[in-house]
Amino acid sequence: MMIYPTIELLDGRCVTLDKGNLDSPQIWHVDPIETAKGFATSGAEWMHLTDFNAVQGEDTNTELVEEIIRTAGTPVQLGGGLRSREQVEHWIDKGAGRIVLGTLAAYDPATTTQLAHAHPDQIVLAVDIWQGQVMTEGWRKAGAFDPAAYIAAFGDAPFAGIVVTDIDSDMSDVEAQLGLISGLAEQSKWPVTASGVVRSADDIARLKYIPNIEGALVGRALFRKTMTVEEALAVAKPEPEAVADFL
Repeated sequence: MMIYPTIELLDGRCVTLDKGNLDSPQIWHVDPIETAKGFATSGAEWMHLTDFNAVQGEDTNTELVEEIIRTAGTPVQLGGGLRSREQVEHWIDKGAGRIVLGTLAAYDPATTTQLAHAHPDQIVLAVDIWQGQVMTEGWRKAGAFDPAAYIAAFGDAPFAGIVVTDIDSDMSDVEAQLGLISGLAEQSKWPVTASGVVRSADDIARLKYIPNIEGALVGRALFRKTMTVEEALAVAKPEPEAVADFL
């Protein structure tokens, strides 16, 4: 299972959000560029980067995002505020390994599907779910979409995968419940990456046995130091199958 160490940017700083609230972020006093380089040094094969300023229609992190893509030492999966074909193609040209689309996919599925055909293995569908509905606008607006029907509506679009965020779990202090994500993974034609459900190595251990879960985004646990990238990668590795001894 792939581990995507995750950086979320707001005003040039690494943050995590409480209950999706951009007005009161938890700020982590670390250098975003050095943090990204550290992911690669620790053995990560990919990283995920979300630009919350871009979600709000601001381009203040553009140079920083470009620098992370150039210097991280690992491919970058980029999300946040990418709501036009031009923006998507701009960041692919800048070297982003994959682009994650949420709001654009909900509002313009035809363009999203066209982008997937134009850029095979580089377009990822974001499915952010709150109380049974697909959310858009950075979790701020509910749509009238049932998650399973929403995913199925994209037919055979050649997505690289789907990132599913159970916002209920992400906002909760109790142990993450994986029922929603595992149910969608079972129905999905594309591999699923789980977001918002990893707080400890035990959560990764549970995820890797769920069919069609390709990976997990891990951010808050790394910044809180409840887990290291090395520990996450070690748990995510497949366990060797038992081999019978023959006399």
